[in-house]
Amino acid sequence: MIEQSRAIVISALKYGDNGLIVKMLTETSGIRSYLVRGVLGSKKGKFRIGYFQPLTLLEVVATHKDKGGLEYLKEVKLLQHYRTLQTDIRKSAIVMFLSELLNGVLREEEEDVSLFTFLMTCFEWLDHHDDVANFHIAFMIQLSRYLGFYPEISGAGLPMFDLREGEFTTNTLHETITGEQLEKFKAFLVADIEESALIKMNKHQRSEMLRSLITYFQLHLQGFREPRSLNVLNEIFN
Repeated sequence: MIEQSRAIVISALKYGDNGLIVKMLTETSGIRSYLVRGVLGSKKGKFRIGYFQPLTLLEVVATHKDKGGLEYLKEVKLLQHYRTLQTDIRKSAIVMFLSELLNGVLREEEEDVSLFTFLMTCFEWLDHHDDVANFHIAFMIQLSRYLGFYPEISGAGLPMFDLREGEFTTNTLHETITGEQLEKFKAFLVADIEESALIKMNKHQRSEMLRSLITYFQLHLQGFREPRSLNVLNEIFN
C-alpha cells in the first residue's frame, strides 16, 4: 500500500556500507522502520543524509506492506527546516536525549494524531526559543500523558508523590518525590511547555528532577532503559 504522511525521524542506524534503517513516527500509521539504501557516502543517492537527523520533520510517501518488517520510502520532502537544533550545543544535547527517550518508549504501529501533533509542536517550540534549560523535564512530564501514566493530581496537597503508584500520598514504601523537589514538580504539572521555562531551578534541582522522571518512566514502562545521553545532558545544563 502506498501511503503519504507527515513523519518525525526518531533514530537512524547504519545498515551495510551505505544504508540506514530509519525509525519514524508517522502521523497516519504510528511507528514505522524504513530501509534507506545508498544514503551514505554517495552524492547520487535518492535521499540526502540530512533528512534523517533525529527529530527532523518530513513529508514522506512510503510503501507499507504491513508484514512486521522494514518498509520502503518512495519520496521524502523536508517539512520544516530547523534553525537552531543542530547548531546550538544545548539544543543538540536535548535532541540527542529526546531521540533516545522516544526510541525507547514509542513502539506502536497505529495512528496517534494527538501524540504526533504534541511532538511536532514541542520540537518547533524548542527550535524557536532560547530559554530551554527546563524543556526536557517539561517534555517528559507532558509525554507521560500520551503514554498513559500522567500523574494523578487530585491529591496534590499531600506531602509526597509516589513514583510507582503515580499519585500523591501521605505514606508509602516506594520511591518518592518530596520536599523542595515536590514543589517544583507540582509547578511543572500545572504549566505548559512555555510556562515551564519560567520555573526557577538550580543545576542540582534540575538533575534530581530528571533522575526522578527517569525512575518514573522505568517504573511504568517495561524494558525502558536510562538514555545513554543523560550524562551529556546533565553536563551541558550543569
